[in-house]
Amino acid sequence: MTMWIIILWTVMALLGLALAYIGFRVPKFFAPEIVAHWSKIRYFLVGGWSVIGLMGLLTLCFDFVNAIVCMLYFAMIWVASDIAFWILQRFFHLTFLHYWAGYMAIILTVISLAVGWYLNHHVWATNYTVTTNKKVPSIRLVMFADAHIGTTFDGVGFQKHAQAMKDQKPDLVVVVGDYVDDGTTREEMIQATKALGQMKTKYGIFFVFGNHDKGYYGSARRGFSSEDLVAELQKNDITVLQDEAVLLDNSFYVIGRKDASVEREQKGHRKSMAQLVANLDQNKYMITLDHQPADYKNQSESGVDLVLSGHTHGGQLWPMNQVGKWIGANDMVYGRKKKNKTNFIVTSGISSWAIQFKTGTKSEFVIVDIQQKQ
Repeated sequence: MTMWIIILWTVMALLGLALAYIGFRVPKFFAPEIVAHWSKIRYFLVGGWSVIGLMGLLTLCFDFVNAIVCMLYFAMIWVASDIAFWILQRFFHLTFLHYWAGYMAIILTVISLAVGWYLNHHVWATNYTVTTNKKVPSIRLVMFADAHIGTTFDGVGFQKHAQAMKDQKPDLVVVVGDYVDDGTTREEMIQATKALGQMKTKYGIFFVFGNHDKGYYGSARRGFSSEDLVAELQKNDITVLQDEAVLLDNSFYVIGRKDASVEREQKGHRKSMAQLVANLDQNKYMITLDHQPADYKNQSESGVDLVLSGHTHGGQLWPMNQVGKWIGANDMVYGRKKKNKTNFIVTSGISSWAIQFKTGTKSEFVIVDIQQKQ
């Protein structure tokens, strides 16, 4: 909780600086001879009302959170543009009749946020191949996380993504948390879960909870509880794992962990990795589903072969992609790494929580081909 308070105040401080900078630069669009006759109050009012109007317009188009994102990006790009044009004037002795730095900032901001919108609202397939010395059949696994149903697509929209995953002909499908959110309606949850259940596979579909799945504001807000979600998942032949392991084909395990928020936010308990693997056959391949990539040391020491996570949204926004890792909240933000004999994969997710842009990554589901070394 302390971390989120710090992040909130940091964002608010940056927003204040961003609005002040933009407001101060807006009058630069007017001819110097006109601005020269303005009083300080008029200069302040022109910039201030421009900022208020733009912030209000963005809030109407998106919402307050995304308006903040847009304004922060605008200010960041504007500062960079001002510096670039200052360098051109100072060292290359170029003269500009108009405030081209401001125009360039507007153009680049629109382009970057438009690309960010596209990267967030379109879903790609990302492929990995993992090899092992253990005796295991070739397995094509499809993983997705952070659907946050109702954010960038509803229950019907999820059907299209479910079909795309089904087209990959997976042997196994795993849902690694944050499938639903507080903004997900009961109808959307049911529609999406039916589509998910239609992805018939050789080994089944497995689900673990993320920090948003149980809801932060109670079942009344979204119309269903976590128990209702579990019931609907099971109704559609989807196995929910909460600190449990399942042996499949007598050759590999799927281990599903409770989310770390159970301990951090709900003051509950989840089993350690050592406890989860204590009674498992270490000669068999072990796949671990853990929503938050934040227990790599213990997971690598436990001897599991593959750990799949989401939660980070791939860093979501450039240039702050690695903040989660810098502050110690995550062991990895995106991609693949190996520690000891354990492979770790973190997905950016097929949607996002509240922010409608992904400027540092893209939305995806992941295909993992597990193969025995020849």
